[in-house]
Amino acid sequence: MTRYIVIGAGAVGGTLGGKLTQHGIDAVLIARGEHGQALVESGLRLRTPDENLTLPVAAATGPTGVRLRRDDVIVIATKTHQAADALTQWADQPVYDGETVAGTAGELLPVLTMLNGVASELLALRYFRLVYGVCIWLPAVHLEPGEVIARSAPVPGLFHIGRYPASASADTALLEQIKADWTKAGFAIQLPADVMEWKYNKLLSNIVNAIQALVGKNGDFASIVKQARAEASGVLDAAGIAYASREMEAELRAIGPKVRPVPGEPDELGGSSWQSLARGTGNIETDYLNGEIALIARQHGLAAPINTKIASLARIAAATGQRPGDISADELATILGI
Repeated sequence: MTRYIVIGAGAVGGTLGGKLTQHGIDAVLIARGEHGQALVESGLRLRTPDENLTLPVAAATGPTGVRLRRDDVIVIATKTHQAADALTQWADQPVYDGETVAGTAGELLPVLTMLNGVASELLALRYFRLVYGVCIWLPAVHLEPGEVIARSAPVPGLFHIGRYPASASADTALLEQIKADWTKAGFAIQLPADVMEWKYNKLLSNIVNAIQALVGKNGDFASIVKQARAEASGVLDAAGIAYASREMEAELRAIGPKVRPVPGEPDELGGSSWQSLARGTGNIETDYLNGEIALIARQHGLAAPINTKIASLARIAAATGQRPGDISADELATILGI
């Protein structure tokens, strides 16, 4: 029986692991700090538009709390800037076949890179032989230890999953097993030929994350997002990088997440970068979102001044303890010169 080791059981990983557990699918949730301790001691409180559950999840705070086996699937669901630590921590862990060590996780187990951005798949190949990218469409929030708020129902999330690189031979049976298990847990699953086309599409969608995190509700930032996204898509086009079209995205959104109010919570809750500032984590994943556009631009002799500056502002905001809304949309537009 396939077991999913979900490393980074925050908003996305917590929703996945909680839903798998709720539907009788074997999963272990891995989280650090107060959140991890709360999962171990009290289980996961999973709040959705329709449910308020406390699930007795299997949980651990690190690899010493898990005995890996041959039928495990590793799911990395941290932020991208935390992925390297997670990969190095788990790649060399022993995998058991009964009482015998059969090899290491990096040699034997598939790893699913369930993160925003497009950098984690290549990073994972340094440590794991079998890498599968996951493009995530899952509106969820993690602000309090032991609790995750999944904001979509009845489908909590939509995932595109595929082997990385696309030219590598994929284990069709594994992909079909993941699809069957995760569909049973309520998710919508697609198995595209090239998952990276969807991850680059999502990269463009995630351009808004840092802007939303900086401005919060302090003004209308739609025009900033439009210009930053236009710059980003122009960079990808000039670099010859393929990405799924907005029309393809719209078609799939019809079967994907539908955000609805969660009782006791405001109608609007921010994305992953907003949550980083709201929780005061001291770090933020923007270097792998807007900063990824800056990197691609520089690699191809181009410029991306809007996204470059947004990445810088987000880094400074995280490092200095700024909160969403500490800067207004008008102030941000002036700083960006747009």
